Amino acid sequence: MIKNYIIAHRGESFDAPENTLASINLAWRRKVKAVEIDIQLTIDHQIVVIHDPDTFRISGKKLAIQKTTLSELKQLDFGSFKDPKWAEERIPTLREVLSTVPKDGKIIIEIKSNSHILDRLTQELSKSGLESAQIELIAFDVQILKKAKQLMPEYKMLWLLDLDYSRPRWMLWNNKKHIIKKINRFHLDGVDVWAGRVLNGDFISAFKNAGLLIYTWTVNDPEKAKWLLQNGVDGITTDKAGWLTEELTKKQ
Repeated sequence: MIKNYIIAHRGESFDAPENTLASINLAWRRKVKAVEIDIQLTIDHQIVVIHDPDTFRISGKKLAIQKTTLSELKQLDFGSFKDPKWAEERIPTLREVLSTVPKDGKIIIEIKSNSHILDRLTQELSKSGLESAQIELIAFDVQILKKAKQLMPEYKMLWLLDLDYSRPRWMLWNNKKHIIKKINRFHLDGVDVWAGRVLNGDFISAFKNAGLLIYTWTVNDPEKAKWLLQNGVDGITTDKAGWLTEELTKKQ
């Protein structure tokens, strides 16, 4: 049962290079039921799986995703930053990642680009062969989610919030009623919240009582994960999905 709640953050990113087929397939092999990835749009309108707006952190060469073609990106080494054994890893396309999802798996897609990605995203998801319940979309930009929901109402969509990740944002956004009202107005399905101090029992209950989903990120501590699940959190994103699942199973 616990496996359904654990989400592999950019794949099994503690052990393999993030957002690569290596990390994603490792999650599936470890029987993780949900994988979270990040997507961006290239200059030639291809959707690639990468978190940052450029390639420097994970390749050592700085190319802006929105100004680079897929073929140029495919030439870069996206694995060696993690360990030399991953040197052959390349940036995957969304289509390549979608093809890995097992029948009982779920892919959670964070939209990192602007709304220009949505038409292409709609096409890719419709051609994936996956059931609508196997795909969820998340984003920090609620306006992008609003547009995405209008284009793809069949998918669940959650608003990403960092809340008390930084103090100014905590002061602006720590208003549960305001958040819930906006989610309902845009016909979204819930929130995906940074696991900070704001994420307490009262906060969780407010969203559960409103009939909304509540996920959290990024939790690598089994005790904290257990508490979150006991208090109603629907999904926990972690860098160690396989390991955390095993640890939580021991604690049952």
